[in-house]
Amino acid sequence: MDFQPHVMSQANASETNNNAWTIGRLINWTNQYLTENGSESARLDTEILLAKVLGCERIMLYTRFDEDPGDQVRATFRNLVKERAAGCPVAYLVGHKEFFSLKFKVTKDTLIPRPDTEEAVQAILDLAKSKQADTSTIADIGTGSGILAITLAKELQHSQFVASDISEAALSVAQENAHFHDVADRIQFRSGDLCNPLEGETFDVIVSNPPYVSDNELAQCSPDVKDYEPLQALVSGPTGMEIYQRLIPEAKPLLNPSGWLVLETSPMLASGLKQLLEEYGYQSVNIKRDHTGNPRIVLGQV
Repeated sequence: MDFQPHVMSQANASETNNNAWTIGRLINWTNQYLTENGSESARLDTEILLAKVLGCERIMLYTRFDEDPGDQVRATFRNLVKERAAGCPVAYLVGHKEFFSLKFKVTKDTLIPRPDTEEAVQAILDLAKSKQADTSTIADIGTGSGILAITLAKELQHSQFVASDISEAALSVAQENAHFHDVADRIQFRSGDLCNPLEGETFDVIVSNPPYVSDNELAQCSPDVKDYEPLQALVSGPTGMEIYQRLIPEAKPLLNPSGWLVLETSPMLASGLKQLLEEYGYQSVNIKRDHTGNPRIVLGQV
C-alpha cells in the first residue's frame, strides 16, 4: 500500500467529518500501512511519530481524534512514516527513547536503549539496598548514550561515576543526557577502549553493556537493527564473547576489595560468561533474569 493519506475515495470521505483527515483517521490508516510494511509495533510507532509532529504527549492523541491537524503536520508525519516503513527505528526518527522512566536523547551514533538493560541498573540497586556492595564509585564502560551511568546517578544520589566509550560521538550524546538530567557534576566522561580510560583508579562497581552480538547473529538481526544501529556497539566478533574475554581480566584489578563487575549479555552467552568470570577468580558469580525470564545479567565479586 502506497502511503498517501491525503487521497481518499468518495466512500471513505463520506465516513469522516467534513471529509477531513483527522488524527483518528491518520492513526488508523498509518497503523495498517506500517503493519503491512513489517512493523511489529505499528500502532505504537504511529502514535509516537504523530505525537512528535504535533508536539504533544502520546496520551493526548486520544483527546484529539476528531481534530484536523492540517496539511503541514500531515506532510511532516508522512515523511517520518515513510522512513519508518523503510526500516529506520522510531527512536532515531524522534531523537529519544525512554529508559527506566527517563527520557534519553539517541542518535545513530548510539544504541537504542532496550528494556533488558534496565536489569543491569536494578542489579546494582539491589546490591546497594542489601548492603552487598559499596556504590560510592561506579564506572560504566561503553556508556553509549549514558543510560546506565545517568540512571544510576539519579537513583544513587551520593555516588560518583566515570563513564567511558570508544566513540567520541556517543560520549557527546551521553554528556547532553547527563546535563538534561542534572547529574553531569557527578559523572566524568572519558574516551578510550574498554578499561584504558580507568587506568590508575579503582571502583566499587564496574558495569558494562558491551557488544555481544556474533557475526552470524548479526546476519539474522532485523534490518532496523543491522542497517541503522552502530555496528561497533553491537558486534563482538565470531563468537560474541570477544569483548568479555578482554574486559573481565582488565576490570578485575580496577575493582576495590569486595567490588562487583556487572555485565549485560545474551541469554545464549550467560552460562559461558558465568564460567569465564569464575575462571578469572571472581566470587559469588550469579545470573539474573530479565523481564521475559531470560538470563540477562551476569555479575561477580572480587
